[in-house]
Amino acid sequence: MTDTPVDQMSFEQAMKELEIVVSQLERGDVALDQSITLYERGALLKKRCEDELKRAEEKVAAITLDGDGTPTGTKPVEGM
Repeated sequence: MTDTPVDQMSFEQAMKELEIVVSQLERGDVALDQSITLYERGALLKKRCEDELKRAEEKVAAITLDGDGTPTGTKPVEGM
């Protein structure tokens, strides 16, 4: 695991670390206390990945196209 705060990680960083956490938990060769710590970190990483995916989806949804399908700009995303 890295020392980088989860809220400062890119999607790719969070996903990579989440894969490591899941792998360690699946092996089952860590102590109970460490398993709990890993699970908590994994939950934070999962939320970070979900938040980043949602943000990316909102950006894509905001792209406006002309009649030929060419991007012409963006429109404001509701709720932001």
